[in-house]
Amino acid sequence: MAFSIQQRGNVFLVLAVCLLVLGVCAPFSGHDLQRALQIALALGALLYGLAAPNTAWVDRPTALGLGLVIALGLLSSALAHRPLWAFTEVALLVSCGVIALAFATLRRYGGEPLDRVLLLVVVLLCLIKSSQYLHAVMQAFSSGQRVLDLDLLLSGFSNKRFYGQFQTFTLPLLALPLLMPKLPRSLRVGVFALLSVWWLIAISGGTRGTWLGMGAAGVLLVALGPFGRRWLAWQLAAVGGGLLLYWLLFTMLAGYLGIETSSDAGDRLTTSLSGRAEIWWQAWHMIVERPWLGFGPMQFADIPNDVATHPHQAILQWASEWGVPSTLCVAVLAWRGGWATFSVLRERALSAQRSDVLRLCLFAALVGALTQSMVDGVIVMPISQLWLALVVGWLMALHCWAVAPTALPAPVSHLWKLLSVLAVGLLIVVAVRDVPHIAQAQQRYVGDTHNRLQPRFWAQGVIALPGS
Repeated sequence: MAFSIQQRGNVFLVLAVCLLVLGVCAPFSGHDLQRALQIALALGALLYGLAAPNTAWVDRPTALGLGLVIALGLLSSALAHRPLWAFTEVALLVSCGVIALAFATLRRYGGEPLDRVLLLVVVLLCLIKSSQYLHAVMQAFSSGQRVLDLDLLLSGFSNKRFYGQFQTFTLPLLALPLLMPKLPRSLRVGVFALLSVWWLIAISGGTRGTWLGMGAAGVLLVALGPFGRRWLAWQLAAVGGGLLLYWLLFTMLAGYLGIETSSDAGDRLTTSLSGRAEIWWQAWHMIVERPWLGFGPMQFADIPNDVATHPHQAILQWASEWGVPSTLCVAVLAWRGGWATFSVLRERALSAQRSDVLRLCLFAALVGALTQSMVDGVIVMPISQLWLALVVGWLMALHCWAVAPTALPAPVSHLWKLLSVLAVGLLIVVAVRDVPHIAQAQQRYVGDTHNRLQPRFWAQGVIALPGS
């Protein structure tokens, strides 16, 4: 019996929710598991997308621009020093597109009830992570230890910056219920308390990129009418609540119990680049040496350094690896998409419909994430890539076209499906090849005088051969 597109969508929705919850909330979760879950979700999105009808999601100029970016990426990969890893990075880009289109299709056929599902998933994830955090705080205070490292209170991510990236996507969305006029008072109080705790975690984690991204989103949303200003007001109020909780827990209570804290939020209030200057210069020299096609996708990780396997700056990363022409094309595409959404938000600034308010919060999450990508690896980490695909896909489904785009020609649609199958297939092959040996590879890398892992595709992300 053949499944309808709606039934396939329900299966994909259950799969997506399970993988998102497992990837973020499992205590044993980390970079490698999250990458594996991303590949599993890409496979589910592919199977769902192959059954979907040929639908026009973008206009012709956008489709041509995306095709040019992929073509330049394939050419750059063919000339790269590690071509298989370069093609793997292109496959990651295509798979993120597959996931975004799957979420867009899911929302289009599921309608507004799916918006409530998305909100419930965000609330559930934040509630679980907040409970884990507060439980860790209580355990730390009752353990009898005299020194409390606040970084140890964060779980589920290999690095607290990755946790901060996840919060940049979810902080804007968690404010959505507070913007709905008919929300019962008890629920409003509960959501605000959760948002305040979520800000407490962001403050104690000290990810400056999250603060920068949320600040940029707030400045932009002020210009988007009363709901944008209300969104900012609720966020500022929750920041105040988070600061109050931080002071009560880690200043007053910790002092009363005689516990000294380390890795305080105040320690992060610096203008230090945290080693980024070295990797930014490395990326710049790569751009100067090969401006047209770059060194190849993921090839920054083929030039070992003591800091990172990516520049922690999206523009420098794309230009050094994919080339300047590809970077300009991506920038134009991002600007066109962002401006189109901004224009719709201005036109519907007074609308209190759930879909319009959700669009506002999704746009804030996108602006925050793109801003954070200027100082952090948002376009590199698996959970961040997943949430970026989800946000973009949902915005595509909610977009109001002035002139509806026409469907792509059948040959182009078939070519995209073939490319999607090859991309997801390559990711599966890489996972099957590497996953059984990940632990040994990490031990060897750390044992060879390296004191920590440098994530890229896997947690040990250096792709240069030893001695090269």
